[in-house]
Amino acid sequence: MSARADASPDAGWSVPVQAIVSPRGIPAWLIEDRSVPVVALSFAFAGGAALDPPGQEGRADLAASLLTQGAGPYDTAAFSSLLRDRAVSLSFSADRDSLSGTLRVLEDERDFGAEMLALVLAEPRFDGEAVARVKAQKTIALRREAEQPRTLAARRWWAESVPGHPFARPSGGTEAGIAPLGRDDLRAAMAAQLRRGSLVAAAAGAIDAAGLGALLDRAFADAVPEGEAAPVPPLPAPRAFGLAVIERDAPQAAALFGHGAIPPEDPDWEAAQVVNWILGGGGFSSRLMTEIREKRGLTYGIGTSLVPFRGAALVLGSVSTENPRFGETLSLLRAEWARMAADGPTEDEVASGKAFLSGSFPLGFTSTPQIAGTLVALQQLGRGPEWLAGRLARLAAVTVEDARRTARRLFDADALSVAVAGRPAL
Repeated sequence: MSARADASPDAGWSVPVQAIVSPRGIPAWLIEDRSVPVVALSFAFAGGAALDPPGQEGRADLAASLLTQGAGPYDTAAFSSLLRDRAVSLSFSADRDSLSGTLRVLEDERDFGAEMLALVLAEPRFDGEAVARVKAQKTIALRREAEQPRTLAARRWWAESVPGHPFARPSGGTEAGIAPLGRDDLRAAMAAQLRRGSLVAAAAGAIDAAGLGALLDRAFADAVPEGEAAPVPPLPAPRAFGLAVIERDAPQAAALFGHGAIPPEDPDWEAAQVVNWILGGGGFSSRLMTEIREKRGLTYGIGTSLVPFRGAALVLGSVSTENPRFGETLSLLRAEWARMAADGPTEDEVASGKAFLSGSFPLGFTSTPQIAGTLVALQQLGRGPEWLAGRLARLAAVTVEDARRTARRLFDADALSVAVAGRPAL
């Protein structure tokens, strides 16, 4: 069975999403496009780094990185050669709350691609040589990251904002966390992640609903057990910690700042997108860039974004500036945050934000991998195909009054928490 979602014809653009269910009960979204003979499949299992046991931080990330390093009878070299010879692209990654993957194949090779995906999910090798090699690569990367002020600030912000929650830990793990991990640990990571009930999937390209159903069954039905993965604890309201400083010798101070936001299912979500664009999400058009970079030259860049999770969201931003001028930058940031909450945007700003967000909406659907990834991300937030159908109409309906009300709800200068790494003058 399938359902089709189209944006308003008046908007001049449509999103032809089909919601299908495979013969063996695996749901997915599909946008069929035969302009090129390529199929892209994206999928995600709930869990990710949030399921790493204490002391094994980085387990999911390491396991994901090793999935394409051999499976079944094929070691790393044989597996890579087999995919390369058939022009199959297969990749995996783990983030805070999911383990994700992508498959990209020529139309004629989709059965082979699905079989290789199933083999990876059912029989990953985790050979000792591959484990040691990838662990060494990640250790070098972790050591490099530990010297980066931006990374240190981000880690501190999460640790201070949601203490005790899995999101407080680095999603890529720690050197101490990955050091003892072996084959059994990595197999346990996959066993914790791979459950049919926690799977979301989407495809785009040269495939119809029947073809996608067959591909899903071939890839997942026998390779992934039934049931649900352990639930990720809901993200709590972030703790307002004010200012945290990580002292490091660095030419610039790098900061991450933010607080909780309205959740993605809130009726004011589109209005929140508009006011975020005005304050910090609109690049050189944003108030923060105008006041902090253009007028005073305090930074090369400052920006904000709404970061959604299922049932919760954050508004986060980042900035780097010379250490002696960080205090000035922070004062301006807090002032603009408070001004947006108190006065809201102007009519012209709302019109510009709506025009940009509406005009850029189709850019998320310009390539088959991008389309499939976008559809998976929407499903992870609990969206339905009808959400896409109404997106442009909801943006068009945002009024100045909606934007000002939402700005009062969204921005709280007293709750704005900042983690900064460097030698900032305050």
